[in-house]
Amino acid sequence: MDQFDLVVIGGGPGGYVCAIRAAQLGLRVAVVEREKLGGTCLNWGCIPTKTMVAAVSLLEAVTRGGEFGLETSECRLDFQRLIAKRDAVISQLAKGIGFLFNKHKIRLIQGIGRLDGPCRVAVALAEGGSTVLAARRVVLAPGSQPLQLPGLPVDGRWVVTSRELLASDRVPESLLVVGGGVIGCEFAGIFAALGTRVTVVEALPVILPPVEPEVARRVQAVFRQKGIEVRTNTKVTGLRQVDSGIAAMLDTGTELVVEKVLVAVGRSFDTSQLGLAEAGVVTGPRGEIIVDDGMRTSMEGIYAVGDVTNRGLLAHVASAQGLVAAANAAGGQAVMDYRAVPNCIFTLPEVAGVGLTSQQAEAQGIKPRVGRFPFAANGRALCSGEGEGFVKVLAHPETDRLLGVHIIGPHASDLIAEAALAVRYGMTAGHVAAAIHAHPTLPEALAEAAEAVHGMAIHS
Repeated sequence: MDQFDLVVIGGGPGGYVCAIRAAQLGLRVAVVEREKLGGTCLNWGCIPTKTMVAAVSLLEAVTRGGEFGLETSECRLDFQRLIAKRDAVISQLAKGIGFLFNKHKIRLIQGIGRLDGPCRVAVALAEGGSTVLAARRVVLAPGSQPLQLPGLPVDGRWVVTSRELLASDRVPESLLVVGGGVIGCEFAGIFAALGTRVTVVEALPVILPPVEPEVARRVQAVFRQKGIEVRTNTKVTGLRQVDSGIAAMLDTGTELVVEKVLVAVGRSFDTSQLGLAEAGVVTGPRGEIIVDDGMRTSMEGIYAVGDVTNRGLLAHVASAQGLVAAANAAGGQAVMDYRAVPNCIFTLPEVAGVGLTSQQAEAQGIKPRVGRFPFAANGRALCSGEGEGFVKVLAHPETDRLLGVHIIGPHASDLIAEAALAVRYGMTAGHVAAAIHAHPTLPEALAEAAEAVHGMAIHS
């Protein structure tokens, strides 16, 4: 029986980051992965979609070329070459993880792992047969899967999840997106830019419900400007195959006929094959693994990280949890801090936020002071032809401490890093405003929004 200090079940962001850090701390580590190293994020989520976002961003930029005197009449997108580029990026990053595993002497085992009593992991090997690993500590990082709704059966061809849609070798003429959350909105923006006629159906009154409401409303307005039909307060009650594709019946009495239906209503946690009950690991009502802020489960020596903990289904949350679990598996006392987790949505334009929304602040009895600054008044944004959107800063009315920052506009996912640092370390709007920001740059918009909290923005 092979013996390890730590065995990680799952090779997604939380799993492989945990494994590398544990090896850096001197532990002998093995990772059991049932599919591809890097998990959903690298192979079927964050990385492939952002490669496609980069392509459609370039396409949109080129279509604005006339504003800058550029002749762009011959511009077109070759979807097959885009797929090749996307796959090349995935391959390069996957090889990078493999290189790091070799560098740190981490053993990768392809197969399905499950707990098999105290300090043991049983593995059904992908190549056939089985093995058992002895482990002083175990980290569970199985990730999550697309949630499927009763009455909307996914067949992988006409009715698909994000995974099957990414595997498609052609752009559909029309697409119904069921679910106006992050995944649904990102795919809506990508395929609309590729020429697909897109309709988004959301059961709630607004799309992107976790987002700052003012930002979500702006996204919805931009979608409509781009020809994306958005139907809120609407549910799909049934689907049927027709000659021209799929007919979707809505609870409003309308029927939509589209080529494909994307079901993007969230993620689920399938922990049934991990042997949790037999090992005494407590799970929640959705199958999520219950952990404390040190990523410890209910059983000594067993940790869990990533989506399966249901503490924020984001790759960077999983990675941070992996670092905490590795530190504690090596004898440390690390804890997670979820107060300043940035959330990025790669629509066009991008959306990002950190800290409290205005609704969350008011639910805590706080009426924040608000500062806004439009990108239409930012020199760099206008130079680039990207004046859509704004920065919104929420500050405590008494202490001026930053409660939250919310952005819709160019490079929002990059700009939020400064805001996350400020929120994480309790800085004030005054601190952000006082820091000298280079000109002409997009981060000036954050500084001006911080000035606007006190009614002192120069350019608005």
